[in-house]
Amino acid sequence: MGRTSEMSAHWGTYRVEVSADGRDVVAARPYPDDPDAAPAIGNVASAHGHRSRVARPAVRRRWLERGPGPDDRRGAPDDEYVEVGWDTALDLLAGELARVRSMFGNRAIFGGSYGWGSAGRLHHAQSQLHRFLNTIGGYTRSVNDYSRGASMVLLPHLIGAPATVDLRVKPVSWNDIAEHTDLLVSFGGLRRSNTWVVPGGHARHAGSGLAREAGRSTEVVVLSAQRDDVFADLGAEWIGVMPATDTAVILALIHVLVTDGLADEEFLATYTVGAERVRRYVLGDVDGVPKTPEWAERISRTPAGVIRGLAHRMAAGRTLVNVVYALQRGERAEQPVFAALTLAAFLGQIGLPGGGFTHGFGSMGDYGVGIAGPPLPTFPQGRNPVPDFIPCARISDLLLHPGEEIPYNGGRLRLPEVKLAYWAGGNPFHHHQDLRRLRRALSRLDTFVVHETHWTPTARHADVVLPVASTLERDDLAAGAGDTRLRAVPRAVPPHGEAREEFWIYTRLAERLGADFAEGLDSRQWLERIYEEWRVAPGSPPAPPFDGREGGVALPREPHPDRAFEAFRADPAEHPLGTPTGRIELFSETLAGFGLPDIAGHAQWREPAQWWGSRLAAEFDLHLLCNQPSHRLHSQLDMGAASQSTKVAGREPLRLHPADAAARGLADCDVALVRSAQGSLLAGVVVTDALLRGVAQMHTGAWFDPSAPDVADCVNGNVNVLTRDAGTSTLTQATSGAHVLVAVSRYEGPLPPVRAYEPPRLGS
Repeated sequence: MGRTSEMSAHWGTYRVEVSADGRDVVAARPYPDDPDAAPAIGNVASAHGHRSRVARPAVRRRWLERGPGPDDRRGAPDDEYVEVGWDTALDLLAGELARVRSMFGNRAIFGGSYGWGSAGRLHHAQSQLHRFLNTIGGYTRSVNDYSRGASMVLLPHLIGAPATVDLRVKPVSWNDIAEHTDLLVSFGGLRRSNTWVVPGGHARHAGSGLAREAGRSTEVVVLSAQRDDVFADLGAEWIGVMPATDTAVILALIHVLVTDGLADEEFLATYTVGAERVRRYVLGDVDGVPKTPEWAERISRTPAGVIRGLAHRMAAGRTLVNVVYALQRGERAEQPVFAALTLAAFLGQIGLPGGGFTHGFGSMGDYGVGIAGPPLPTFPQGRNPVPDFIPCARISDLLLHPGEEIPYNGGRLRLPEVKLAYWAGGNPFHHHQDLRRLRRALSRLDTFVVHETHWTPTARHADVVLPVASTLERDDLAAGAGDTRLRAVPRAVPPHGEAREEFWIYTRLAERLGADFAEGLDSRQWLERIYEEWRVAPGSPPAPPFDGREGGVALPREPHPDRAFEAFRADPAEHPLGTPTGRIELFSETLAGFGLPDIAGHAQWREPAQWWGSRLAAEFDLHLLCNQPSHRLHSQLDMGAASQSTKVAGREPLRLHPADAAARGLADCDVALVRSAQGSLLAGVVVTDALLRGVAQMHTGAWFDPSAPDVADCVNGNVNVLTRDAGTSTLTQATSGAHVLVAVSRYEGPLPPVRAYEPPRLGS
């Protein structure tokens, strides 16, 4: 008889069953009292001991024999790795770090741009990597994120930095919506699957239940290209909008408010600046084009009468305008966020209970829980003395164009020359776009170092691969924002093969480089230290001394004392926003003053390259939406049972409208070749009427498989071989990977096997 242990991940807390000898995970199960457990739990047992686990330190043979330097064959499917002992691997890596630092300086080291690898408070891969690099003199870093990178740059210009933070940490709650909101209008879907994911994880999933209660008293309208892009229990009304055209619809809604006398003029005069400029723009005084519902219908295919009616409904009661993260992940995609904030201002309800503007409902699970939790334990990262940085979505630019400048947030960034990239806890082959270009960029490095549990696509492009213990193989603490409990999560099983905790790796690397990573403590002692420092800090709840055993500390369930914009609404003179005027800037003199070619001082419709009405659509005639998966987090554990259960013909599914499928001679379970201007992939076909005609959909996160380049760039369905590596704008330089124009046809040739989950050739 084995035992069970509590585990926690970004998708929640669950229990694992361990074999009688204590070495293997035989099952993973949600808690019976979790009202909406994540299906990703079903990946854990099958993935834990999978053949793709990295068992020993491994060095790419060409790097080992030829030495550091650019290599066009980095990431080749037939590349061979040599397994070595830990001392050899650490000596090699320490020597290479020392070489790069002495010859080029610490700015030539890039410290992994992104990481969702662990939900732990101590064993958070990105935090540990950054602490290590700081102890040896720093590194070139990344800023912002792939989730909301455009909004993080845009919104501080419109509402100030503090209010931008408030929108993330103090949004209205589902309880507020249930009590006060007559109409919730969401641009983009309110997806149940996104509520399963919280940075740090949650003890139990409350979001869908709270949303269900709100749906009983609040009318919900979702504008999206997918009818099923919303909680089924909300009973939402669906209004179809073609991708990348939401801004036109929002501007038309504002036009109706203006022309029909429904705008809140008192609010606009008191709380905003620039409303008159917006008014002139939507009326067509600026460019001769009134932004009427009929104009918007020609762009969005959303009926003019529906737009006009929605504007009147929004003005008739308490309305909350929501924009999901996905809308700002595209070319010119700051504009729907800018326009939706402007729409909410013209309605005049910003700062009222349950009304106004919010950004992110339907994007992550801590939105809407309404809890002001205490600070949580953290592992200190130290200070980075290197000033160089990039927006995280510009990693390929960094490596391909050292020394060049890119525009960013009204200034210019000079790209340093990076020789070594060190990645831990993330997979750029999931987050980044145009994988052909990314592979060319990685080939320019002297050395690419990756910490991994499995032979992911990122690991298979690395020169040095160090096996690290998984979440199940180390002691930690876990909790997320708005959580009910800080959990102690003891190790369930010993590390796989020769895997080690990253703390152990960095401690020994730092010693070889004459630095101090651990401060004389081991990981268990550090775990106790961050817990005890948290326990005695002001604002922490009563908590027993640390013992490391399974269990936890109840966290306060106090609701937020205020919400975003509430104090500003009550007294804008006493509580001004952090903008130059102290008010909501519907026209920003700062943005206008930047003189950028693709951003004006107010929200605008500007035709993007990737939309159904563009010239490119003559060849690539379907608009592919690339959203987050339901049965895994990003690309994590794609080889697991839950993720594999969603595959069609052994690869990632492609959803098509029945008319689009019939026009191409495709049916359910066929294999399709999907092409864009950037690349190609194979996918399994699913036919559904949940999409608008002309729209296709795939999930992100399938492991990149370039093993049959004569067939397609990826035979496993990784959408990032299709997406464009272009910034949203010269202002934000964020990702534009949420959608892309594609051509789809039946694949007629011999079907190549999927090799994504196989380890590389290993020698000695």
